[in-house]
Amino acid sequence: MQYIQPFQQAFHDFLDGNPFHKEPENLYVPADYIMGLGGKRLRPVLLLLGHYLFDDRFHDSLPAAMAVEVFHNFTLVHDDIMDAAPLRRGNPTVHQRFGLNAGILAGDVMLIRAYQYLLELDRPHLLPRILDVFNRLAIEVCEGQQMDMDFEQAEEVRIEDYLKMIELKTSVLIAGALKMGALLGGGSEENAGLLYEFGRNVGIAFQLQDDILDAFGDPEKVGKKPGGDIAQNKKTFLFLKALELGNPEEKAHLKAWFSSSDSPEKIEKVLGLWEKLDIRRYAEEAKNRFQDQAFLALEQVGAEETKKRLLRELAGELLMREA
Repeated sequence: MQYIQPFQQAFHDFLDGNPFHKEPENLYVPADYIMGLGGKRLRPVLLLLGHYLFDDRFHDSLPAAMAVEVFHNFTLVHDDIMDAAPLRRGNPTVHQRFGLNAGILAGDVMLIRAYQYLLELDRPHLLPRILDVFNRLAIEVCEGQQMDMDFEQAEEVRIEDYLKMIELKTSVLIAGALKMGALLGGGSEENAGLLYEFGRNVGIAFQLQDDILDAFGDPEKVGKKPGGDIAQNKKTFLFLKALELGNPEEKAHLKAWFSSSDSPEKIEKVLGLWEKLDIRRYAEEAKNRFQDQAFLALEQVGAEETKKRLLRELAGELLMREA
């Protein structure tokens, strides 16, 4: 991804120059900790690329890119608390390392700081519109998280419900970042809307690819054994499609396995059933449909083709990744 290096470097420089660290340390050190764990930095880079499509001076949007990344990491801190997750990016989660109360309060201050970064934008006439986009995506991310938690207890979850959940929980932040960048770069509402659709569909396809890799990825490339979602009884597209296609006996077995605790036999049996039902093919087809819709929206964006190619190549690499 050498072609996006200038955008990554610009963001990393801004991030390094804007640490949370100050008094009281017990509030801000946990925030610096989660921000320092790395990650793809996909959302801030996409915001900068959205700006660049319409204006070369993408550095002007760095505060907005920071707002998006701080907000994203705030959601991770609180999601980890709700999921009682011990690890994030291979390291102890914030609440695991610093305590539950520290995790809650650090997340709170990160959310507030995200709005402060938006106020640093040198675009006062655009601020109401940017805040409108940001507020909408922030609410929808919370709605997606609630849907995800509701699914854990739900007897029946439809595939369309799952797709809506990942749209809200994952893709609206990607889509909103692109839309904010486009508006800050002087793009029209129409072009910003098309970029939103591009990001929304890429985000859904991205999550479907995650589902596929979790079950069928090469362990040496993915870095973990297959079946993590199965172990946690997650109702992903793969699980729901198997319920749709399986015969009554297969459905009963699948539901029983997803009501049991983790074991190697459980993962082996579920993966065996999914292989039998050709679930990977159906998941790939669904992913490709959203990918095609994304690229169709990008084609209609009124920007230089050489600049749009950056987004097309980045999306292609993300959606064809093997890890």
